[in-house]
Amino acid sequence: MPISVAITTDRRDKSLTTITKKIRPSRPEVFIKEILVERVARSGAFPLLIPPSSIDCEDYCSWICAHSDGIIISGGAFDIDPSHYGEEVRGRIDRRDEDRTHLELCLARMALQRNIPLLGICGGMQVMAVALGGKLIQDIATFNPQALEHEQPTDPAEPWHNVSLQGVFREIYQRDSIMVNSTHHQAVLPHEKYSVAGTADDGIIEAIVVNDHAFAIGVQWHPELLRDSLFSYFTNIIENRE
Repeated sequence: MPISVAITTDRRDKSLTTITKKIRPSRPEVFIKEILVERVARSGAFPLLIPPSSIDCEDYCSWICAHSDGIIISGGAFDIDPSHYGEEVRGRIDRRDEDRTHLELCLARMALQRNIPLLGICGGMQVMAVALGGKLIQDIATFNPQALEHEQPTDPAEPWHNVSLQGVFREIYQRDSIMVNSTHHQAVLPHEKYSVAGTADDGIIEAIVVNDHAFAIGVQWHPELLRDSLFSYFTNIIENRE
């Protein structure tokens, strides 16, 4: 029987418009990059797209967990409000989306409680960390002015900086380090409930593994834009668990 992988999606207040003589007002949209959906499908899973919603979060997430063999919390162009990890704003904080943040935190906690395979991508890794009680660096450049540029000016389909790997990530990639893309200005701080499994050369955490869980990992880069074996590995984990 095919496996299903739930993928959280992003949203925008206004739809993209085209020049036309017809009346087509811009309206809010839910969306996701097609490449992520395709990478999951090509790895052998059925993608199940999960839009942000203000409906009852517990019931919504419980249904998602009951109908998904694995869950991916995708990244997006927004930040988690620092109030979710017990801090006030101390510098740059980009667009916030409380409905999406609330959903993803609830979904991450429920998936972790139910031992469902979980993959966090970029902001999704940050969601996982916060769901487990961790905190974030609100802005890398403010935290460490000597840090690498983690918002690459080039196309993210191209690798940007090195990441040194540890633990299961050495098994996934069959090497001690890889080159990744980078589109984030925030980062995860260490916490006792997850292990650091990848770091950039400036010490910024780039990959985590949740302790005491069958398989829950996060990466700070966007593997869907690279020739990356992570999705096939994730699908194989789910299949072997069945």
